[in-house]
Amino acid sequence: MGEVEPVEYGVAVERYLGDSGLSEGSRRIYRIALNTWAWALADRPAPTGPERRRARPPVLPLALLDHPDAAGRLRAALDRRAAGTDPRTLNRELSTLRAAVAWWRTRGWIDTDPAADLRPTAQPATAAEPLDPDQLRALFALRAPLREQALWHLLHESNAAIETVLALDTDDLDPTLRHTRPHPQRPTLRWQSGTARLLLMLTAGRPSGPLFLTDRRAPAGTPAADRCPHTGRARLSYRRAAELFTDRTRPLGEGWTLRRLRQGG
Repeated sequence: MGEVEPVEYGVAVERYLGDSGLSEGSRRIYRIALNTWAWALADRPAPTGPERRRARPPVLPLALLDHPDAAGRLRAALDRRAAGTDPRTLNRELSTLRAAVAWWRTRGWIDTDPAADLRPTAQPATAAEPLDPDQLRALFALRAPLREQALWHLLHESNAAIETVLALDTDDLDPTLRHTRPHPQRPTLRWQSGTARLLLMLTAGRPSGPLFLTDRRAPAGTPAADRCPHTGRARLSYRRAAELFTDRTRPLGEGWTLRRLRQGG
């Protein structure tokens, strides 16, 4: 008997992920991205922040991807999210959608690719401007978890790339001298007393393992280097860190991007 063609978008997503060969953790990330595009196809705003991961996506037919309005709906959603989402995150999520669409098309489940011509909208010039002193004071006064405040302070004071900071392990830090230990492939990062106090609290009881951790235990298959040996939690990803920052800063404006924490933008 031949393969039964799925009618519903969510079922098609699970069929694609089941055939992808991805790890459980990667499938979860892909599922979140593909579910986000489901809200766009239904012409409804997608949930943000933690609700984005927990919300049940709308039930809709896979054939909506062949509708003449599909590309326009995806474009509108892309433009809305571009105001508060890092372009690299949008690029990854677009790539996820294109890969799924290509897989569905090879099976004859849909005929068109409404995402083929989509690109993240260029950010306005002001979007990458560093936060001014008043904005920084408002940011650091937010009632945010220790992890977020430590990350934001370290990013601002070290002026380092986000990827560099998220790749740090706790034993990379020299808390007494307030800088990272020498490393042949990484510049030495320095910080001040406020960040030093936050880092001491953040790393208490964790002499090794990733510095910034997720809220949940690492999924099966997570590399040992990205799993905390003391808590079992995983290294915080760029995507999640950016999402948290934008969500937390919505009360201060439209939601900022992590790049604005760097003193040079």
